[in-house]
Amino acid sequence: MMRYPLRRSCREAAALILAREDRALRPLERVALRLHLAVCKACPNFAQEITTMRDALKAWRSYRGDD
Repeated sequence: MMRYPLRRSCREAAALILAREDRALRPLERVALRLHLAVCKACPNFAQEITTMRDALKAWRSYRGDD
């Protein structure tokens, strides 16, 4: 079976989406993820959910509750 170096499954793309929260992706990983996100309908939604959660956690951490 021939493996395409830039082709990623949704499971692999999700792993890359989560990995980029913790580390910088390697150039090949970034390109593969970008290509996958361009052709997949579900994974961009997942990426947006992760971004929303990251932003919400950042806001929660900075909340002081001075009311």
